[in-house]
Amino acid sequence: MPLVAIVGRPNVGKSTLFNKLIGHKKAITTNEPGVTRDLNYGEVETGGKSFTLVDTGGFEPDAKEEILAKIREQVSVAIEEADTIVCFMDGRAGLTAGDLDIIDMLRGVEKPVIYAVNKIDTIKQEPLLADFYSSGVEPLIPVSAEHNTGIGALLEEIIATLSFPTVDEEGGKETKIAVLGRPNVGKSTLVNRILGFERVLVTDIPGTTRDTIDTAFERDGKPYRIIDTAGMRRRTRISRRLEIYSVMSAIRSIDGCDVAILMIDAKDGVTAQDARIGGLISAKGKGCIVAVNKWDTVAKDTDTMSKYEDEVKKRLYFLDYAPVHFVSAISGKRVDKLFPAVDSIAASLNIRIPTSRLNRVIEIQNRRGNFPTYRGKGVKIFYITQVGIRPPCFVAFVNYPEGVKDAQRRFLIKVLRESLSLKNVPLKLYIRKKHRDNLHIIPKSRDSGF
Repeated sequence: MPLVAIVGRPNVGKSTLFNKLIGHKKAITTNEPGVTRDLNYGEVETGGKSFTLVDTGGFEPDAKEEILAKIREQVSVAIEEADTIVCFMDGRAGLTAGDLDIIDMLRGVEKPVIYAVNKIDTIKQEPLLADFYSSGVEPLIPVSAEHNTGIGALLEEIIATLSFPTVDEEGGKETKIAVLGRPNVGKSTLVNRILGFERVLVTDIPGTTRDTIDTAFERDGKPYRIIDTAGMRRRTRISRRLEIYSVMSAIRSIDGCDVAILMIDAKDGVTAQDARIGGLISAKGKGCIVAVNKWDTVAKDTDTMSKYEDEVKKRLYFLDYAPVHFVSAISGKRVDKLFPAVDSIAASLNIRIPTSRLNRVIEIQNRRGNFPTYRGKGVKIFYITQVGIRPPCFVAFVNYPEGVKDAQRRFLIKVLRESLSLKNVPLKLYIRKKHRDNLHIIPKSRDSGF
């Protein structure tokens, strides 16, 4: 997925713009400079196209304070990593020395840069743009992030600068595997074990791998590409430029992979950071295998493995579709078992289910009366169809979308997964209201109670 970074001085409205573009309030917004202290990520979908948006901390070129110096590092890395950069400025404050410093830095960037001026609420305020034209950059896009003015025009400009993968590129024959996890859980050792040679430097020092390293190889005549990513620390521990870069690279690796192998340390169990990384994998809709590494160092009895797996599933409940494998990367024990799982998951990500089969599943659930009521009325699913793959994506048309809460959505996904033999893959389900304009796609068979 393309990556777009919003950069600018503190308190110009970057977080407000970020929230508007992703469609919900994720970034914290206050009137205090420097509130956004960590890179904040969100996915923007428009017109059938998607990109990752990064909201950065305020950029102060000559900042002496430690926190602003860290923010500057983050912005510098975002500029290096992004495909398109949105330079955001404050129309009411006018063109400042800080804005000019950022503009000078961006002049040498060999990638699209879009300049937008915030807090231009009405046509009467457009003369404020004249000050910014004196910087020599154009065009300037006037917006009001708070009042949603000019956001559509800015979004169109962003989309025009991005390149999106074609269907052929998305459906390549090569299975891409990303190896993810905290520092020093054995990611590089696993990659080397799979490849059969030391492709990646391995030491006992956490964080040896600073960048993503990908290698193409074949196994049993099948093409793969494996990506070893840098370990992702908690945001409070991301203080150095290289570590920030590593986090961004790892997130992009999730975007680019088919199957993610989330490695956890058998001695440590599932940590809070493991859960954060797993949450990113789940949010991106990627296939996943949880690999419990260093299993040979754990004292075991007859029930140890099953109890450990239950605990992993409990802590990573949002990855309930991910199989759990117990391996030792350093000795190679059970590593071979990862590949049948990778192949199975990769194949299932591309599966297409006939609409008739989908609706038979729903018909059975309707007859069992497993679904809720909304304001005293029964909610009905009239029709369900598949609209995408990688991962399989479905749309259900109902009479009262508001009545389908998260619990019902999760239940319906579970039913689809079990009924359609999609046990180890993520599924996406969208709930839409049935309108007259989509009646033509609803089967003529009897509607059942939902």
